[in-house]
Amino acid sequence: MAELTGGPGPGDALLIVDVQADFLPDGSLAVPHGDQVIDPLKAWIGRFEAAGLPIFATFDWHPPDHCSFRAQGGAWPVHCVRDSPGARPADGLALPASAGRVLKATRREVDAYSGFAGTDLHALLQRAAVRRLFVGGLATDYCVLQTVLDALRLGYRVLLLRAAIRAVDVQAGDGERAIAAMLAAGAIASED
Repeated sequence: MAELTGGPGPGDALLIVDVQADFLPDGSLAVPHGDQVIDPLKAWIGRFEAAGLPIFATFDWHPPDHCSFRAQGGAWPVHCVRDSPGARPADGLALPASAGRVLKATRREVDAYSGFAGTDLHALLQRAAVRRLFVGGLATDYCVLQTVLDALRLGYRVLLLRAAIRAVDVQAGDGERAIAAMLAAGAIASED
């Protein structure tokens, strides 16, 4: 895996996608084994902090009547309502205060799986001169997938942190199909 030689360096950023309380076990929209991404991500956070490299995190930040919720005709239970306990970063993630926080799906009538959809993430990455993203988080088959595909379309190189993603798998195999789609689009997978 030549892309990983020497670990993260200039032009790299860590992008943590939606590692929020509501997506963990006992959350309102629990991703199976979603808590298993925390330790690998903490290790990556440590590596990026030690190297003085940027870290960004996306968050679902929904209004209470968001269009993705079943009561409004959407597909999902109420989750990640802005300023609620379920919208907080996962306990134990140890997201540094310096991490850039990107809020998405903040408008009632607009859903967004990608961290780039309707946010300033691309502008933040450009200001930080980021060329390659190390991506982990939740869920593989929704927000990670769409964020990675948008990143690739925008010209970033993407390293998908396989140990730090988990899928909803509404249909069996959705997570593996999402990984295959990301790799086919140009992402490179890391097992650590």
